[in-house]
Amino acid sequence: MVLARWLWPLAIALEWKIAVAVLLLVASQYHLWSRLSSGSVFAPEFPRAIVILFNWAFGVIVLLAVAQVLADLVSLGIVLVRQRTITIPDGVRYALAAAAALLAAIGVNNAIGVPAVKDIDIAVAGLPPRFDGYRVLQLADLHISRLFPASWTRNVVDRANASGVDLIVVTGDFIDGSVAMRRADVAPLADLRAPDGVYAIPGNHEYFFSYPDWMRHLRGMGLRMLPNAHVVLARDEARLVVAGVTDLSARAAGEAGPDLDTALAGAPAEVPILLLDHQPRGARAAAAKGVAIQLSGHTHGGMIRGLDRFVARANNGFVSGRYAVGGMTLYVSNGTALWPGFALRLGRPPEMTRITLRTAR
Repeated sequence: MVLARWLWPLAIALEWKIAVAVLLLVASQYHLWSRLSSGSVFAPEFPRAIVILFNWAFGVIVLLAVAQVLADLVSLGIVLVRQRTITIPDGVRYALAAAAALLAAIGVNNAIGVPAVKDIDIAVAGLPPRFDGYRVLQLADLHISRLFPASWTRNVVDRANASGVDLIVVTGDFIDGSVAMRRADVAPLADLRAPDGVYAIPGNHEYFFSYPDWMRHLRGMGLRMLPNAHVVLARDEARLVVAGVTDLSARAAGEAGPDLDTALAGAPAEVPILLLDHQPRGARAAAAKGVAIQLSGHTHGGMIRGLDRFVARANNGFVSGRYAVGGMTLYVSNGTALWPGFALRLGRPPEMTRITLRTAR
């Protein structure tokens, strides 16, 4: 699309067209270069500056392709109305490229920073008064990698520890890379602290890089993993259940798939349940089993406003923010980071979500 509809019609010398075409082809194969660098498309093992440059260039190609399609549709509309052919001027083509380059730069910059803490309140029917005002910090989709390295992780941990919450939860996709690749980059997570601890579940990316190794490593760092399991938090006689399930991709990796019945086995009755489930698509089933709150990620908020509608379709309509699902509240985080293979955010900022529980009145 970009080569045929944007580059080729430009009135420039053939050698310039060939040079630009080569650059575009190199950038378009970013995921191939990533696979060659590490053996996995999910772990580009280049210096961070190169990963940022590749994300910008790949973003330019994607955005320019979209812009060219829109320009072609406008041209077609004019042809149908005026009944004569038109040619898109070179000036318009250059403007489209400049806009794509600028938006891609903004999108990458939006994606790679340490996000601010976002505050929301969630009312819970039957929440004991002792848990009214209880605060939970959700981290989601950390994707610790060459793009989100140890320095970034340290800043996230410092901000999380300063958030003043009672509990920290991580709803999956910790990493992109093996334990050997990411050992130093994930090390700051061992310093996460909250009065009631740090609980977590795996996301789909943990299954791409030896799930058993990562589960052992994360547990060894002091993170309390909840794969199809729960814990009961207490405030005097009051109780709150925090449960977690594995990811939907687990069975394809030969591991135990998500099982909410197993996760809740032995949990006290009539106690509000806070569920950690990496993907939001199973929210209706969780609501039917009496879960009060489900915290999810996985979608990255759709990354780009407008594109989020397509992401929502792949996740049963859930993509970003709060949803009422039966009597349950689902919250889908935009993610604290995102996959380094397409790191752009336009209108869907990253977040660390501080959730205050309130007794429904």
